[in-house]
Amino acid sequence: MTTSELLARSSGTFVLGGDLSVHRLGYGTMQLPGPGVWGEPPDRGRAIRVLRRSVDLGVDLFDTADSYGPYVAEDLLREALHPYEGITIATKGGLVRTGPGEWYPVGRPEYLRQCVEMSLRRLDVESIDLYQLHRVDPQVPLEDQVGALADLRAAGKIQHIGLSEVDVDQIRSARQITEIVSVQNRYNLVDRSAEPVLDYCGQEGLGFIPWFPLANHGLVSTDGPLATLAAETSATQTQLALAWLLRRSPVMLPIPGTSSPEHLDENLGAATLHLTDEQAQRLEEAR
Repeated sequence: MTTSELLARSSGTFVLGGDLSVHRLGYGTMQLPGPGVWGEPPDRGRAIRVLRRSVDLGVDLFDTADSYGPYVAEDLLREALHPYEGITIATKGGLVRTGPGEWYPVGRPEYLRQCVEMSLRRLDVESIDLYQLHRVDPQVPLEDQVGALADLRAAGKIQHIGLSEVDVDQIRSARQITEIVSVQNRYNLVDRSAEPVLDYCGQEGLGFIPWFPLANHGLVSTDGPLATLAAETSATQTQLALAWLLRRSPVMLPIPGTSSPEHLDENLGAATLHLTDEQAQRLEEAR
């Protein structure tokens, strides 16, 4: 067994929707496009190498969205990893872009159908493993938005459906319409506002994909709690933050992203870091 295989297995596995098994530490593509998640990456070749290196290190869950670029991240995944053997691609739709850092929800059923069709084309697949509603459009009834995805699932164009940035009531409402297998909300050591959603996912066996998992700005310092623990464990502060997420819940599926091969190796090193109860409690109280 290679080091890469050991590294991937160390994060554990989670089964999405009863039939889609993935390693719990994945990779998010949001950082691959240019500044403001807009346009081509500064170094396209480097982005391709990072994606392929992720697979070499055992990553088999890649999270992306049509709005990353827009369209750039999906194109990069196709170029780097198609035909995705042994890999799960999770993409999203329902946000439109008007410029760097600008995002607006559009959940009209006809638009979501177009989003899915175009993602199928860019990724060059007949069916998308996991398709997530990127944001709920407040101008469109939730049942219309989720219903459109349910129709596409029935047509075989989507295998599984997920939601992003929702509360518990919205998840419950969506599950009355169709099966939901995952939820993607912002969650990290500093921002735990999605704790009720995480707890609900844990109770119901839904995958919880924390976006922005490494927002530790207020904790990172040369003499802060993360630095002290890093010295004790010979780990980096980033690895501690990811290890805490993995330990927090068995349904947690962190997707740290980076355009740097060095940071990629560092992130995935968190899979082998096992916190003690006392260390985890110190991180719990650090915010």
